[in-house]
Amino acid sequence: MSPLKLALGVMTAIGGFVDIGNLVTSGITGARFGMALTWAIILGTVGMTVYGEMAGRVAAVGGRAVFHSVRERLGPRVGLVNLTSSFVLSLLTLSAEIGGVALVLQLATGINYLLWVPLVGLFVWLVIYRAPFMLIENVFGMMGLGLIIFIIALFKLPVDWHGLWVGATHPWVPSSEPHSTYWFYAVSLYGACLVPYQVLFFSSGGREESWTTKSIPQMRMNAVVGFPLGGLLSIAIMASMIPIYSSLNVNVSHLGQIALPVAASVGLVGLIFALIGFFAATFAAAAEAALSAGYAVAQFFGWTWGKMHEPRAAAQFHVVCLASIIAATGFILTTIDPITVTLVSVVLGAVAIPLTYFPVLVVANDEEYMGKWVNGRLSNVLGSVFLVIMVLASVVTLPLLFITKAGH
Repeated sequence: MSPLKLALGVMTAIGGFVDIGNLVTSGITGARFGMALTWAIILGTVGMTVYGEMAGRVAAVGGRAVFHSVRERLGPRVGLVNLTSSFVLSLLTLSAEIGGVALVLQLATGINYLLWVPLVGLFVWLVIYRAPFMLIENVFGMMGLGLIIFIIALFKLPVDWHGLWVGATHPWVPSSEPHSTYWFYAVSLYGACLVPYQVLFFSSGGREESWTTKSIPQMRMNAVVGFPLGGLLSIAIMASMIPIYSSLNVNVSHLGQIALPVAASVGLVGLIFALIGFFAATFAAAAEAALSAGYAVAQFFGWTWGKMHEPRAAAQFHVVCLASIIAATGFILTTIDPITVTLVSVVLGAVAIPLTYFPVLVVANDEEYMGKWVNGRLSNVLGSVFLVIMVLASVVTLPLLFITKAGH
């Protein structure tokens, strides 16, 4: 199997896991809680791998992406509920990612991020409209690997490796932090790993690449390699905060603070790699979110969709993508803090996770639809366990959001 065939999984890992949401939540939790929330990233990563594989298998077997299968097997009413929640969350995530790209450009140039926002929105649209799908995933997937600099930084910082291990394997709530805040960020990290648009993008991307049952081994490799790579990078970002911020009473709240450990340990070259990784991760996620908004609406209504078609042949799909980008750009131009939008999008994503993932589990268990590729016992056990966790997380998320005032 060619390494380039893993690019979809790599892009989904970089753009889906280590997007603006994960950069922010991993940075904040590393500075405030050390490694005590590592388990939340691991839990979310395994859950995303399980459901990503299911969604990819459904797409490969049925020749349809997730929303086609949901509407067909569960009916239009259930499908409409899923469509509404998925579209709203994709739009909110797109706003956060456009703001995140603008913040990265502000770090690199010193020019206020609001001046970059319209240009970022325009660039996202041009890439979606003109660039081939394979070019998008390969270019930004490979650029996003610049975030590996956080792993390198760990080996250059004065890290207490034993302390990191103890913190990760024996989680505790610091005496300076209330339990409610700890659980708020646990849910946020978990939600950042299972952002609902990821499963839609992963399966729809498979259709863009014409997956069939012969592609299932490749798809599984994408899921098994790509998603854990995103989780590993998230943990590295979290760990790199500790040597810098553990002894300081600093509220990490912007990307410059998250890049500081790399700048302090690797220097200017490392900082450049970090900024490239930030840009690629947030821009890839912006493209994914915009495409996912178009995928969801077009698949539900049965329109021609995807970049495998000429824009003229999939005009309605491209109109939805464009309208989503315009709306998200306008929202960020209201001067609302992109970091706040990020945290809210991650939290609301955790609320809506069951609406997106339950239908995937149902369709993957339909023997008539899936044939010999129906879920096995292990997939069902893991899928059911993670679904219960998703439901529990969705129930407690909004109360924690209000009790902790979004983690403050």
